[in-house]
Amino acid sequence: MAASCLCAIAVMAVAAPLRAQDRLTVAVAQYQHEGDPVRKARMLAKFGGDQIDEAKKQLSSGDDVASLHMIEQYRDEVRETVTGLEAAVPDAEKKPAGFKELQISLRETVRHIDDLILTLPVDKRPFFRDVRNDLVKTQNELIDALFPRKPNQMPKKANP
Repeated sequence: MAASCLCAIAVMAVAAPLRAQDRLTVAVAQYQHEGDPVRKARMLAKFGGDQIDEAKKQLSSGDDVASLHMIEQYRDEVRETVTGLEAAVPDAEKKPAGFKELQISLRETVRHIDDLILTLPVDKRPFFRDVRNDLVKTQNELIDALFPRKPNQMPKKANP
């Protein structure tokens, strides 16, 4: 009886990470086949964090190249999605669907990448920082699309 319980626990311990990986694989496949840019952005917002978690797992197992590749893949997906959103929805201020979800998700993901970078040896950090900086740039572009500066508005002056 005890042996069967131990066996069941061992199977669950091995199967849980596999299910998470399978879920991520399915989510990425659905994302790649999605045609609507707004739905694509919402999907990416949901599973983007999972990609970073997978990169952390790869890094903890010593595979820093695969970890960097996973983060670069996420960056490329974000770029592709933003390009599609901008083409489909010319005014994000009036129709923020997709833009808003992706920007919020991107902000959280950048924080997770910052945590990941701190765990790296100093000589490997620049590669990950480059990808992080690309994501921050894209996040800023999303903010600018959602909250464009009006031509007749002057920027607020800081109080000295």
